[in-house]
Order: sequence, then C-alpha cells, then structure tokens
Amino acid sequence: MEGWLVVIGIILAITFFGWVLNNWSKAKKYDELKPRLDNLEAQESDFKDWQIGWQKKVQYDIEAINTLAKEKSEGFPWLAQAYADYSHLQKLREADYLAQKSHPVRVSADRVRNIARERRIIEKKLRIAQGIINYYQDLFPFLEEFLGEPDEEILKQVLSRRIEEPIQEVGEVGIDPVRVYLSHLAKEEYQKLLPSERNQRALERYWSRPKTNWQLGRDYERYIGYRYEANGYNVYYQGILEGLDDLGRDLICRIGQQTTIIQCKRWSQRKTIHEKHVNQLYGTVIKYVIDHPSEQVSAILYTTTKLSQRAKEFAEHLRIGVVEEFPLRKYPSIKCNVSRRNAEKIYHLPFDQQYDRTLIEEQRNECYVQTVAEAEHLGYRRAWRWRG
Repeated sequence: MEGWLVVIGIILAITFFGWVLNNWSKAKKYDELKPRLDNLEAQESDFKDWQIGWQKKVQYDIEAINTLAKEKSEGFPWLAQAYADYSHLQKLREADYLAQKSHPVRVSADRVRNIARERRIIEKKLRIAQGIINYYQDLFPFLEEFLGEPDEEILKQVLSRRIEEPIQEVGEVGIDPVRVYLSHLAKEEYQKLLPSERNQRALERYWSRPKTNWQLGRDYERYIGYRYEANGYNVYYQGILEGLDDLGRDLICRIGQQTTIIQCKRWSQRKTIHEKHVNQLYGTVIKYVIDHPSEQVSAILYTTTKLSQRAKEFAEHLRIGVVEEFPLRKYPSIKCNVSRRNAEKIYHLPFDQQYDRTLIEEQRNECYVQTVAEAEHLGYRRAWRWRG
C-alpha cells in the first residue's frame, strides 16, 4: 500500500512539475511575443487612424474638385477679385502720393482714384471672362482657332496705323465687296478707276490689311487647298463652307479613289499643337471611313507651329501625317473658271460669293492667276454680281 502511495506521489509530482514547466514556457513565450503584439496593436491603431484620415482627405478632395470645377466654370471670381483689389490698391497709392507730396495735385489724385474704381470693376470682369474662356477652351479644343494670338506682322500693322471699319461679308444685299475694300477712296476717285483697276486694288488691299484670326485661318486653308488643286486634286473646302459643322475636316482632297482629309492650324509659333487635336482628326477620319468604305482615306495635319512630343507620338501611332512650321505664303489667288452651263470664262476674287465653291481643273483649261490683268488677258470676266 505504501508503495502505491509512493508511485502516486511521484506521478503527481511529475505532473505538477510538467504543468509548472509548461506554464513557465508559455509565460516566457508571452513575454517574448508581447512586444510584437503591442507593436501590431499599435500598427492596427495607426492604420485605423490613417484610414479615417484618408477617408476624410478623399472627401475633402472630392469637395475641393467640385468647388474647383464650379469656380472654373464661373471664371474664378475670387481670384479675379484679388487681382482687381491688388490693382486698385496700387492706384490708390499713386493717388495718395499725388495728394500728399510737397506740392499736392489733389485734382489729379481724385482723377486717379476715380479711374482706379472703374478699373477695379473692369479688371474683375475681364479676369472672370478670361477664366470662362479658358474653361470652355479646354472643353472644346477647336475654339483655340478662334482665340489664337494675332500674327506678328498683322500686329505691327495694327499698332502702326488706324484700323479701319471691318469689311462686310460678301453677299450683303446691294454691296459690291470691291467698293467696301476701297471705302477709303472718295466716290469721285473710285468712279474714275476702270473696273479692272478697282478689282486689282481691292485684291491688293485684301492681302495687305489686318485680318482676324478666323480670316487668317481661312486664308491658310485656301493656300493648302490651292497646293493640292495644283497637283490635280479635287478639293472641297469643308472648313470654310460648313463652319462649325466641318467635323474637324478643313479640306477633303480627292484624286481617283484616294481621299486625303486635311486639318489646317495657322497658329502663332508661341503655341503648341497637343495630342487632343491629333485625336480629333483621327476620330473624324474614322467616321469618314465608315461613311465612305470604298475610298482609300489618309489624313494630314498642316500647321504653322510645332507639335508637342506626345502629339507626335500619337500622330505616328495613329498614322496621321504631320507637316510642321508650314507658313502661309502669298499665292496666285484669282480663280479662273469655265462655266459648266455655258462655257463662259469667269474669274473669282477671294472675297467673291462663289470663290470657295469654285473648283479649278487644269484639264478644262482652268487656272489660278496672280493679277486681274492676267485673268482678263486670258479672256475671263469677273464673276461677282450683287443683288439690288
């Protein structure tokens, strides 16, 4: 009996010792793992804080973007106000100087203050208008063509002499464009000129007087079209004839089954053509291919300036031809056309009604000439007739 008690005591001692050893081991492992556990808990807490902060930042960014979009569409009125206030303060300082100097000029000071108040209002409106223009220009890239900077030579002319009244558009009832271009001449002086002299003078004035950006762009399209017509192409001046409905196709040039879609951008060399313009041309070419599956269609972008590197990469990938820094040059701009109806020989000046609809085909003995004298020597008479 005593032997069994000894055995049981030994077993209990061993079990107790194992339990103590196991708990000691667990305690030791816990002590080893506790710093890591604390670190994980700290990281989890930091992550939750970061997540909350990130969600707040995202919400803040969304609100900021919405505010920015709203402000941009309204022309950033707060920024315009800041500019206007700054300009106003500068003028008030000038006025204070005039009023407080050793020999005060109070009348001039008051005049400067009045001007400053008016300028403050105008400055704010101008800044807002410019902001709105920039916003819509981003939305509709083609607007850049109407908002581009004026040509340097034209700008010099504008600054060096008085700008005359804008020329009225061709086709106004009862007005001969030649008379409008020569409006600086007295009636008696005008009437003394022969019709051919009037026409030539009007043509020269057409090329020499300042033009709007739209008119300069139209001349550029005509010049590129002239070059293609001289190479046997049949050219449709879609950009001029259809205006904002041109779908980005300024010229459609056909020869046989080959069609070339051309976009022309006569911009200041300080400006750069970006990929959005290449993409616009590519998109309109795809639409043309869908509508004209039997034609072999290609596309070229002509510009007086340069493309950005990314725009060049887009053009190369999309197989859009590019001709950079291609200037507008004066060219033989009188169209000598033979009537399809009665074979009458008629010449068209650039401001005549049917100029851009008139096709020049060399095989029909039609041509471009430089002067009215050349056209009349070949037996052509002027086409334009105004309606009374």
